[in-house]
Amino acid sequence: MAKPLLRIQRYFCRKPVRFFSLILLYLTAGSLVFLHTGFVGDRSSGARGARVSVAASEAGGRASSPDARGLGIMSRVFRETHRSGRKPGPRWMRKSGREGRGAEYSSNWNRALKGRSAKELEDGRAKYFGCYVDDTQKRALRGVSFFDYKKMTVFRCQDNCAERGYMYAGLEFGAECYCGHKIQAPNASESECNMECKGEKSNMCGGANRLSIYRLELSQESARRYGSAIFKGCFHRPDNVTAALPFSAVIQNMSVDKCVDMCTEREKSLAVLAGDRCHCGFPTSLFSLHELEDEDMCLHRCPGEEFESCGNDKFFVVYQTQVQDNRCMDRHFLPSRAKQLVALASFPGAGNTWARHLIELATGFYTGSFYFDGSLYNKGFKGERDHWRSGRTICIKTHESGRKEIEAFDLSILMIRNPYKALMAEFNRKYGGHIGFASQAHWRGKEWPEFVKNYAPWWASHTLDWLTYGRSVHVVHFEDLKRDLFSLLKGMVQFLGLKVSEDRLLCVEGQKDGNFKRSGLRKLEYDPYTPEMRANIDELIRTVDAALRKRNMSGVPAEYMPR
Repeated sequence: MAKPLLRIQRYFCRKPVRFFSLILLYLTAGSLVFLHTGFVGDRSSGARGARVSVAASEAGGRASSPDARGLGIMSRVFRETHRSGRKPGPRWMRKSGREGRGAEYSSNWNRALKGRSAKELEDGRAKYFGCYVDDTQKRALRGVSFFDYKKMTVFRCQDNCAERGYMYAGLEFGAECYCGHKIQAPNASESECNMECKGEKSNMCGGANRLSIYRLELSQESARRYGSAIFKGCFHRPDNVTAALPFSAVIQNMSVDKCVDMCTEREKSLAVLAGDRCHCGFPTSLFSLHELEDEDMCLHRCPGEEFESCGNDKFFVVYQTQVQDNRCMDRHFLPSRAKQLVALASFPGAGNTWARHLIELATGFYTGSFYFDGSLYNKGFKGERDHWRSGRTICIKTHESGRKEIEAFDLSILMIRNPYKALMAEFNRKYGGHIGFASQAHWRGKEWPEFVKNYAPWWASHTLDWLTYGRSVHVVHFEDLKRDLFSLLKGMVQFLGLKVSEDRLLCVEGQKDGNFKRSGLRKLEYDPYTPEMRANIDELIRTVDAALRKRNMSGVPAEYMPR
């Protein structure tokens, strides 16, 4: 027993060997500690895990000791192998070390809502109106409402109410949001609205039976509403009214309110006014709402309201109620593994999430993603968690633009959007989340010029790469899809190799906005683009236009082109 111990003692007496042995043990211990923290980070939230790995990477870059360099290498391995950490972007941006500025695409949008002060909110087209009494039996604001007992913020409530066209947004009990067109309650003392918002401690969100109310200054698009109903326009009487609109009744002292209420109670999505008669139904091929008439044809005063128009025997006034049209709401994974992988490719900010929403409603099948975004999964995109090669989804969202990534797909739908709009949308998403907004500090700071410098060339190179390396590319312009959703979405469904259901497409038109449309509540009051930025972007537009025409495709829409 003594001889082995003596040998070990002599071994460690040799200074070089002893030194390197201690270094090896030190590095091994450091690696084990890092592995432990890495696995713990995987079990925690994605954002916290990202912070741990980035911090470790930065430590590895700055430190000079061998164990610090080892930690840096390990942190990079974890970032590259963790699926949720994959970041879209051109290869030139990644190689140049700008990955940190690139696209933190999987970040949760709620982080952008932290720290918004009341003053900043007032700068963004919403004015604090006061503290009001709220009775649970007779609400002060009688529109839609929603609750979030963990993450409610003032801006989130305002944005949801503005998206639905309401004039007022009110917060109560720190977590409840109410919307309405008029306040039907008396004032209360400001001291009674004393509960902090659950999602931001810096602002008050009402109190017990007390509402903190804001008046919203809405965009023009939101003004064509009546209460919770959306004005659709004036339309010619269908040939077969009974078949097109199966339920109707004569209403004494007819008003828009009475017809909308009746059709809502009947669980119909359309309220149609024809003089003193109210019709209810859904959009169908018999009454598709595609042939809009001049509103002057519907000018006929409502008996119950002096300033409202109720249409007549030949021309109907149509409103869309808050009733959900369920003909297109069912969605499933593909019944069998797809034989071809179809990409839904776009530059970030070009409407990819919106296109996914439309495709899922139109086809009834989930879409997938090259990435993983927990906030999108929680909003109903159940294909988000599937591996992009699973074959269970109808198409796969991607922002990648390298040859290897593009050639992995058999077919592709390429979404293109006006770069001026796409860059601003992606900047808002990066600093404000999917339906949030970047703050004024971000727009006026160094972030915006740096963002345009890095991302504008990518807008062009992304399209050029897909046109060059894509095997079969179906180009859709975001602006054209907004103008003519029915026919362009029909073409997308056919490209995916599926049978088109016209009733389903008509249902999609009524549900087209989904949960990912910005309200316009915080639109910039100035042009953020400098003349130099515009000159560079205009040249990129001409390059993309020429590339499309070279492949016998229609060029970019007219509004893209420099004026």
